[in-house]
Amino acid sequence: MKNIIISAIAMAFVLISCNQKSKETETIATEKTEVSSQLYACSMHPEVTGKKGEKCSKCGMELTKLVTQTETNKNQEEPKSADTIAKTETTGAVATVTTSDYVTDIITCYINLKNKLAKDDAKGSAENGKLLLASFNRLDTKALNAKQKKEYLDIADDAKEHAEHIGANADKLEHQREHFVLLSKDINDLIKMFGSNRKLYQDYCPMADDGKGAIWISEIKEIKNPYQGSKMLTCGSIKKTY
Repeated sequence: MKNIIISAIAMAFVLISCNQKSKETETIATEKTEVSSQLYACSMHPEVTGKKGEKCSKCGMELTKLVTQTETNKNQEEPKSADTIAKTETTGAVATVTTSDYVTDIITCYINLKNKLAKDDAKGSAENGKLLLASFNRLDTKALNAKQKKEYLDIADDAKEHAEHIGANADKLEHQREHFVLLSKDINDLIKMFGSNRKLYQDYCPMADDGKGAIWISEIKEIKNPYQGSKMLTCGSIKKTY
């Protein structure tokens, strides 16, 4: 009889232990499912969502802002236009877009354009020229003081003109490069004004602009010349590091 009681007690402990382990397993599985199902958004284009660390399909920035279920439903039900996306203030875990975010978006669009020119891709350059124009239009100047606003608008007005020309000439690569000369000066001024949250290089091509020489801004140390493309891709030198 005593042995039967001991066996029953032992069996009860085994059942309790197994049940506890089962609950722990379910909890871990649930947590893993929640993590894998979490959506993250681009800080500049909140309607673009995916897994953390994936790239935004519009600007190439990493998806780092956690999206709540409410925001996910809102993005699905109310697609935003390019001109209003960056101006939308979000709540919860998603941070409000800052001036630094706008500038990062502009620089990213410029770099994507630069890389298309280096590949002699006039059509791709035109597409990225349009994205760059939209990016300049998105920057909200309300957060700038009067002096900053004037300086920014001087830069932006000129840069938008060149971005527009590049975007409108998908079949004229050399014409795009002519405007890229002046556009690069504008981006250089923009970086001097606001700085950059990533390491950048100011490169120089002595043969660009009919032999007068021209700068461009690059995200890599390796020279890939957007003015010469496949003809002389490695022509040039680094003049400055930001």
